[in-house]
Amino acid sequence: MNLPQPFIDQITPILRNKLDSFFQSLQQDSPTSIRINNKTEIKGDTPVPWCRTGFYLEKRPLFTADPLFHAGAYYVQEASSMFVEQVVKQYIGKSVNMLDLCAAPGGKSTHLSSLLPEGSLLVSNEIIRSRAYILAENMIKWGNSNVIVTNNEPKDFEGLYSFFDAMLIDAPCSGEGMFRKDERAIQEWSPENVRKCVDRQRDIVSTAWPALKTGGILIYSTCTYNRYENEENVQWIINELGAELLLLQTDESWGITASDAGYRFYPHKTKGEGFFISVLRKTADENNTIKLKKEKKNIKISPETEALKYNLQHPDNWKISTIENIIRALPTEKADEIELLEKRLHIMFSGISLAEQKGKDFIPETALALSKSINIQQFNTVEVDLKTAILFLQKESIEIPATDKGYVLLTYQKVPIGWVKNLGNRCNNLYPNEWRIRMKNI
Repeated sequence: MNLPQPFIDQITPILRNKLDSFFQSLQQDSPTSIRINNKTEIKGDTPVPWCRTGFYLEKRPLFTADPLFHAGAYYVQEASSMFVEQVVKQYIGKSVNMLDLCAAPGGKSTHLSSLLPEGSLLVSNEIIRSRAYILAENMIKWGNSNVIVTNNEPKDFEGLYSFFDAMLIDAPCSGEGMFRKDERAIQEWSPENVRKCVDRQRDIVSTAWPALKTGGILIYSTCTYNRYENEENVQWIINELGAELLLLQTDESWGITASDAGYRFYPHKTKGEGFFISVLRKTADENNTIKLKKEKKNIKISPETEALKYNLQHPDNWKISTIENIIRALPTEKADEIELLEKRLHIMFSGISLAEQKGKDFIPETALALSKSINIQQFNTVEVDLKTAILFLQKESIEIPATDKGYVLLTYQKVPIGWVKNLGNRCNNLYPNEWRIRMKNI
């Protein structure tokens, strides 16, 4: 690995006598780690110590060939970034509105959606449209209903004064922590790019800052090592925007390095990639607050449409609404806030999409199949083997055991993977075309 000399000059005073160990670690293979969803009871080989559901794998399997991966039974995530769990555990003890501002592809957002206290709302945002689609896919597959996925710029949140109790900004950075995992990160690195990243990070934080209420929690993180994008940016937030640094309890055995403004993960000390995280509490007074006024709507929901909420567990906890011909369910306690946010932001999805209405027919949505709130007893289900599951996920024609005609929920190892429509002599595959497995030789 040929590291740029300016990078070596930059990291030398930070690591001092640990340089040789650091450089040696960059020659080693990156560890593979996953985080388990509560859709399944599978486990990995060795626990990630700072994450209750995180596990290291001894070997990296072909995840594309595992239907459980596509069903959201687990998420392949770099272990260091799972440390966000400790922030939530130590500083977020009641229901919150939280923003994950730079959320794609979804590792931290899927994690947060499972960690946040009951009654919380998570807004997962991505500015780049193509990445926002990936984020939405991963959040749908993870299956939690307390999420909105948006495709907005940071300035679009500026007017949501004090709406959020907590905010995660995993800032776009120079990517030094990804050097051993992604060769392009080395090729794209330069001192000039570091300086550009610092300016961009400060602009992102300061633009979104009014949306965080006074006393709210900001989690600031990067996957880089230099102090400019890390400690110096944190100090800038404290001095210029008004915040105080919060400390985290860690275990010495984890190998995490505490700095003067956060926590660092080095690959020669922790089993993971390079990572930096800091936690701050906003102290500056926010003079403005967003007043979200509930608007009265006289939209009539037909009895047939309203009955779709019985396809979910605890049907009284859901509000049925429609967007064009898509019928969805929103958590009742957050429905007003979700609908008002939809007037201000570009929404990729929210709540649970239940069905698409075509005439008198209600075609079940894949989001319903993958939701952890589905009332599976409402549906005709068929358990399929690995070969059939892969064919289904490739959006090929499949054969299933004799069953009643109509919509059938397929499961693999008892985890739902999607829908087919059984016509008797054949099945229509309803898996989303844009999600299909394109690899043929599995």
